[in-house]
Amino acid sequence: MSYADLRELHSALNTASDIAYALESQPTPEEAGQIVDALRRALDAARALGAAHGATGCSLHPKGAVDPLYGDKEDPLPPGWGRCLLCNDARRRAGAQRRGGR
Repeated sequence: MSYADLRELHSALNTASDIAYALESQPTPEEAGQIVDALRRALDAARALGAAHGATGCSLHPKGAVDPLYGDKEDPLPPGWGRCLLCNDARRRAGAQRRGGR
């Protein structure tokens, strides 16, 4: 178990809890979807606590952080990118270098 895995679990559970306690009536489909997404993140994080590759699913960075954009429907990651923030950040930097950025 890594600190990053545990932090991801706490974050997902807190998000689901915050959304649920903010409800004052029947949830809208969007609110229900947000709760389901947060609970799925929590379930994935809980499963990763004992997994060999941690929450990232990455063999290089098994105890690394999960990219916060992973699973974001409004700002999705490019196809083929995983959950590992360190690997995705390296991809972002390489893409910026190819485009002439920093």
